[in-house]
Amino acid sequence: MKLKDKVALVTGAGSGIGQASALLFAREGARVAVVDIDEGAAKATAQQIEKGGGQALPLRCDVSKAADSQAAVEQTLARWGRLDVFYANAGVPQWPTSVEDVEEATFDRIMAVNVKGVFLGAKYALPVMKRQKSGVFLITASTSAIRPRQGVQCYSASKGAVVTMTKSLAMECAPFGVRVVSIAPVATETPMLPTFMGKTAVDEEGRARYIATVPLGRLNTPEDVAKAALFLASEDAAMVTGSCIEIDGGRCI
Repeated sequence: MKLKDKVALVTGAGSGIGQASALLFAREGARVAVVDIDEGAAKATAQQIEKGGGQALPLRCDVSKAADSQAAVEQTLARWGRLDVFYANAGVPQWPTSVEDVEEATFDRIMAVNVKGVFLGAKYALPVMKRQKSGVFLITASTSAIRPRQGVQCYSASKGAVVTMTKSLAMECAPFGVRVVSIAPVATETPMLPTFMGKTAVDEEGRARYIATVPLGRLNTPEDVAKAALFLASEDAAMVTGSCIEIDGGRCI
């Protein structure tokens, strides 16, 4: 197992990419802190892990709040005494909107979760890893940071920010044996997908329009991204740090 005896914390683990990653990390031997703003969703993912014979700790956390982020790390340490993988996956999307029509509150919310949330995760998790002289800090970025679509300028900016943060953190943490990597998925079959399409629910027109932009001819599944996260969290990726790994079916070519 690739994460045997490791401790992982995954944010946004109540659904989508975070849930798929938490489940896969557990199957590969990790004890997993399942973190989500929706406490019920966190508990449901934790229950799936435990039914499979794994160990899980469900935690409610608003990643944009320092006290919540600090508490999530501290509770994980209190339960298991270490932290080997922190996956800063929680994020919010943007309804496609012309810039002149974007509310300031929308911009603030996207930045608070997608950028400040990653910063706070790093603020509280990376000192633990530095002391351990080991660890991996993963971040869900987006192909929108590399090849943005129109109408999601705030979301694209937030994901561009964390790609740059990845590089800076990687340089800071390398002397401690800690790696920092971001992952850029193309559109993924998650609860956020309709919002990106500007729809209340995914329909065939929207799906076909998005698939047409992906050379491999399909959208990501959460499991596609989880498998990449597992590789990056494991010793198989021991020489990968500071990179943004595109899981995009060729979308960014």
